[in-house]
Amino acid sequence: MRYAAITDRLYELGGDKWAVHNAARAHQAKGKEVIELSIGEPDITTDPALVEHCINALRAGRTRYSNGRGEPGLVDALIDTYAPRLPSISEENVLCFPGTQTALFAVILALVGEGDGVLSGDPYYATYEGVIRAAGAHLQPVPLRMANSFIMQPDDLADAITPESRVLMLNTPHNPTGAVLDRKTLVQLGELCIKHDLWILCDEVYEALIFDGDFVSPLEIDSLRERTVVVSSISKSHAATGFRSGWSIGPVEFSRRLLPISETMLFGNQPFIADMTEVALRQHFDTAERLREALGRRAKLLHKAISQIPMLSSSLPQGGMFLMIDISKTGMDGEAFAWRLLEEQGVAVMPGASFGESATSLIRLALTVPDEVLMQAVDRLAALCRSLEGHHLEA
Repeated sequence: MRYAAITDRLYELGGDKWAVHNAARAHQAKGKEVIELSIGEPDITTDPALVEHCINALRAGRTRYSNGRGEPGLVDALIDTYAPRLPSISEENVLCFPGTQTALFAVILALVGEGDGVLSGDPYYATYEGVIRAAGAHLQPVPLRMANSFIMQPDDLADAITPESRVLMLNTPHNPTGAVLDRKTLVQLGELCIKHDLWILCDEVYEALIFDGDFVSPLEIDSLRERTVVVSSISKSHAATGFRSGWSIGPVEFSRRLLPISETMLFGNQPFIADMTEVALRQHFDTAERLREALGRRAKLLHKAISQIPMLSSSLPQGGMFLMIDISKTGMDGEAFAWRLLEEQGVAVMPGASFGESATSLIRLALTVPDEVLMQAVDRLAALCRSLEGHHLEA
């Protein structure tokens, strides 16, 4: 039987990246105790008042068809939210989607096609390569080095640009590394985008989870607004991952061209979730503050604890939900290390290879468990390293 080319392009870019995580869940289903540090699922629940807004909208009959752009109340809330960054914003700049992932998929479809290149920091979020290849384009990695706290360097971007390049894909705060781009770096990267006529696609889903300092969006830089599209959602800021409520903000002409793609894919998302999202944007909930405090504290605890394990090293993240650990001194790659950590110590982490070729000697740990559980995981990491060190000595 014949299949479309997209099935070949994505054949190895699906759930296989989460194989260790899936195995951990299978162990748990059999009653085995596992410390799960593999995915970015907040360890606090969605605010009950916000859930109640969603339930009330359901009871009020907000279950009918929406439209391709988004429910008017949510669109207006997004206009108010982004007006400080994009003073000329109107409803024509806004499209609503079921989550950031769907927004990314649609935006990439609107910006690139067969043979085009999309520049992305490497490591990169696990689904980025898939959304790029789904459009027929290819990912052009820009190395993000631990020595630079995983912050993209303008010289590295310049070296990666080719005549095929069409888009620079940014993520700040960055998943998986926790790096945050400051204004100076964004301006420098933006100047290269202007020089080479590149779009900027910025994934800002972790915006509310910066531990120190301020968030800066390329939308705030006058010279970059005409070429910038940002995507985000309430998944992380409001611990509402399962509600799937996101959006894109971009230039008017771009958004006009994106709208038919959105309508072809979805023809609107759920009005009752849109109503809840409008409330999330217009009212104050302390979810992000509580998450930010807990994640920042755990990042420092984990970074300090890892520094006491001779075979391991880490970079202190500036935001987000994760910490990257270099395990190269163990003599193993991240994939092999992650599997041994799960099978021998009952700790589930993500192998760095799930996030790109430059991360093969790394593992990613989520900061989304209580402090004492995180420290138990560190003890188990140390135990595995001691066993590996003993094996090296015997050899």
